[in-house]
Amino acid sequence: MLDQLEASLAFHQQALALRQERQKVLASNIANADTPGYKARDMDFSRALEDATRGAMQPGLKLARTSSHHLAGEGAPSALDSRHLLYREPDQPSLDGNTVDMDRERSAFADNSVRYQAALTIINSRIQGLKQAMQPER
Repeated sequence: MLDQLEASLAFHQQALALRQERQKVLASNIANADTPGYKARDMDFSRALEDATRGAMQPGLKLARTSSHHLAGEGAPSALDSRHLLYREPDQPSLDGNTVDMDRERSAFADNSVRYQAALTIINSRIQGLKQAMQPER
């Protein structure tokens, strides 16, 4: 029972982390809409989520040890790696080489925001249900 609960919450946690990373990528595209030569990027969300749920995420960076007294460590695994971050195919590239289509970016940004909020709502309702189930009857 606890394993299923943990797996369910872990799935939503990974989905939220990927949504957050996608939001950063889309915000970067919007911020660079006027930068000559900037290439718009986006991620294949479904493939990234599938890899994340299978545990195929890229491992974190290894920390360098300059002394034997230092603790061995590794950075947190990345929610998004370079395999999932792709360049967009421009519908109509500009003359300066910029491939940002503001209509597409705004639409994707709003869609991702709504999906992020929906995932948060689902997690909150699930946690509230668990809290109610653990409360003694009155």
